[in-house]
Amino acid sequence: MVNLFLNNTLDSKKEKFSPINEPFVKMYVCGITPYDEPHVGHGRVYVTFDILYRLLKFLGFKVTYCRNFTDIDDKLLNKAALELKDKFKYTEIADRYINSFHEDMNALNCLKPDCEPRVTKVIPEIINFIDALIKKGMAYELNGSVYFEVRKFKDYGKLSKRKLEDLKVGARIEIDETKKDPLDFALWKNEPEGTFWKSPWGYGRPGWHIECSVMAEKFLDKHIDIHAGGMDLIFPHHENEIAQSEGLYGGIFAKYWLHNAFVRIDKQKMSKSLGNFFTLKEVFKKFDPMILRYYYINHNYSNPLDFSYEELKKIQKTYQKICKIFDKIPSKEFSKEQIENSNIAKKMLEFLCDNLNTAGMIGIIFENLYVIENNPEEASKVKFILQEIVGLELIPLAEKKIEITPEIEKLIQEREIARKNKDWQKSDEIREKLKQLGYEVKDKSI
Repeated sequence: MVNLFLNNTLDSKKEKFSPINEPFVKMYVCGITPYDEPHVGHGRVYVTFDILYRLLKFLGFKVTYCRNFTDIDDKLLNKAALELKDKFKYTEIADRYINSFHEDMNALNCLKPDCEPRVTKVIPEIINFIDALIKKGMAYELNGSVYFEVRKFKDYGKLSKRKLEDLKVGARIEIDETKKDPLDFALWKNEPEGTFWKSPWGYGRPGWHIECSVMAEKFLDKHIDIHAGGMDLIFPHHENEIAQSEGLYGGIFAKYWLHNAFVRIDKQKMSKSLGNFFTLKEVFKKFDPMILRYYYINHNYSNPLDFSYEELKKIQKTYQKICKIFDKIPSKEFSKEQIENSNIAKKMLEFLCDNLNTAGMIGIIFENLYVIENNPEEASKVKFILQEIVGLELIPLAEKKIEITPEIEKLIQEREIARKNKDWQKSDEIREKLKQLGYEVKDKSI
């Protein structure tokens, strides 16, 4: 019998998965703030936990998967003010990018979560949650804003392994001299009379962290099995969620905390704030979305992934090979018991159950190509895992014509001029830029 083991950030170790109320599993994954196009880093998060969702269901668990949208935030207000000349049109910005996000998730073959709540639809519940924290002495009102009093929660820092005395006011801790303590964080932000939402403390809008505590409780429970997201959310977001939820209800908010590592460009985290990101739609113009999904699963989710178009080209060849192998193999449904009675498919399942080791699972395929190609029943089981649990469509890719845009044509011409002038440094710089854009230049002698 194959058991599932997961790396739990809370305890910093791999643990056998055992839900609070088996066979039911309540899983919450932090969603996007919809103010811009989703990028490759977002894709990795949601493909990773889509695979977990599929795997849990295959193993027989009754899963409720919740993934939210933070559709009220400074970034949305600023975007609306910039593009629409009115920050109160932030819902138009949110709608636009939520639709775009859904398009990209569909392209990546991610299953739709059981619930996708938006912050703006749970404001009454947020107000009630904050009011309960105040009454319990865990939060305080100040000039129309409400703050969580961090030092009232004795376990603060247990997820991120940080000590209160070592924390410094900085990049991701709100600086406000009016608070009791610089570490206290906003639950409710005061806004001018008549704007946003009315509350017992005046008009305002929720802070970032309170939203997920409330949505997890409303759509799942006060105590859930899995809480997941990118590792950049460990502190302060997930740490603050724990403080809020456990501060109010006691007990353990989430039994298992899972975090995927960053996607990097030139060894730096890919992010909009650094301006070093590729949107999913940009990548889809050059590569089939299944190539990107296959690219993700060739790397363990807990390790950093150094993104490059050059590696995508290599991955495309191996994916195409896999598609051709399984093209004529019929798709069938198999039970857990049938998979466990299969030599190759069972090994693949064991890797998946070992903290989503998708890279190891892929290795099993290439180690057993001869058997797969000569045993249709075994091949059908392997195909079932790849399609139903890993989420690969396995449709052979059509040959695509190379599109030379005016931008690419200009770079090619500039490079030719640099080569004629023997400006090899500039020539190499342009070659590297073209590589990043997905084009490989083959030189002829001048």
